[in-house]
Amino acid sequence: MTSQDALSDDEIQDIWVGEAPQLNSTVTLAEYDPEWPELFEREAERIRRLLGDRVLVLEHVGSTSVPGLCAKPIIDILLEVPDSADEDAYVPALEAAGYRLVIREPDWEKHRSFKGPDTNINLHVYSPGNGQTERYRLLRERMRAHPEERDLYAAKKRELAAKEWKYIQNYADAKTEVIEEILGRARAAQYDAFSEAYASHAEKSVTNALYDRPAILDLAGDVSGRRVLDVGCAAGHLSALLAERGADVLGVDVSAGMVSVAQREFGDVARFEVADVTRPLPLEPGSIDVITASLVLHYLKDWGPALAEFRRVLKPGGALVFSVHHPGEDWRWFGKENYFELELLEDEFPPGQLVRFYRRPLSWTFRAVREAGFAVDELVEPMPVPETAEADPKWAENLRTKPRFLYFRAVSPA
Repeated sequence: MTSQDALSDDEIQDIWVGEAPQLNSTVTLAEYDPEWPELFEREAERIRRLLGDRVLVLEHVGSTSVPGLCAKPIIDILLEVPDSADEDAYVPALEAAGYRLVIREPDWEKHRSFKGPDTNINLHVYSPGNGQTERYRLLRERMRAHPEERDLYAAKKRELAAKEWKYIQNYADAKTEVIEEILGRARAAQYDAFSEAYASHAEKSVTNALYDRPAILDLAGDVSGRRVLDVGCAAGHLSALLAERGADVLGVDVSAGMVSVAQREFGDVARFEVADVTRPLPLEPGSIDVITASLVLHYLKDWGPALAEFRRVLKPGGALVFSVHHPGEDWRWFGKENYFELELLEDEFPPGQLVRFYRRPLSWTFRAVREAGFAVDELVEPMPVPETAEADPKWAENLRTKPRFLYFRAVSPA
């Protein structure tokens, strides 16, 4: 499982230690075997014995970790060590026991992969703070708890396995779309669980109330009498402010919990519906004057489907106003080495609640907007409103001196 873009043949060769083995065939899937967890436990015991306290995380992941799911009969194991790039600290001990390093990806999560000495395994090694550990866990737990998700994944795997692939990586990359679909629902369900806490936090948070929402409203301009689609409306605070300014507002969010809060708090001034913007919206073409998307697009890996849908429902000359995490700030805050990488990150927001989003370079964002047919009208790095200094002097100083969010106004050409 991967969150990186599909690899080319040359890239597959580059990451392999030695010659990348070619499949040039279909993929053989086996029915679930209850012995697979036992094989994992045997390997886990051996790895712990070899590496001791260098083992920070060791878990059974992938298809063989989901009861009832068909899979290639290969046990996927996730291992975190203090620094996966420091191969001298752990590779010799594994190799002495018969493990073989087969993949090295220094520029993607410092990922290494090993084959086992006597059991068919993929041992994936990462450092703490990588973007994959929670992704593996979330997919595994979602399919364990939701048989319909497991069956959806199984059907797609069987469909793809019947095709011929040059490399097994090509087959793995082809599964990304259905994996992202399942993970999207899993993340929406996570928001359902803390929708009330989020609503309370977003109402009073300086970055939301005195920085983000004022900046979005300023870029949206005069919305009186206009139809506004508020994408990722969450608890409805921005939708309510747009309605105050005379807009006819429809707020949509993928989280039913968030929409429920929004309907309860602001249902008298705006309409709210559950909707996934990566799929067709129940709106007529050219029926919306302004789309707002406050701090939502960075949750999507691929903006293409959402931006295409925005173009479809916007009137000619209509505006898309959106905010995202500032690419320079995410790169600095999370201490990443490669600014130009598209990668999944994890943070706490509100405190105590894990959220996952993608960071990407500024050039990626511009390219996605242009390729969707929009013209960028304004790019803004705003200042907090004056009241911020009194509400929270420390945050006011941070927002005045450090990049936090980035704001775009893009226009759908006439």
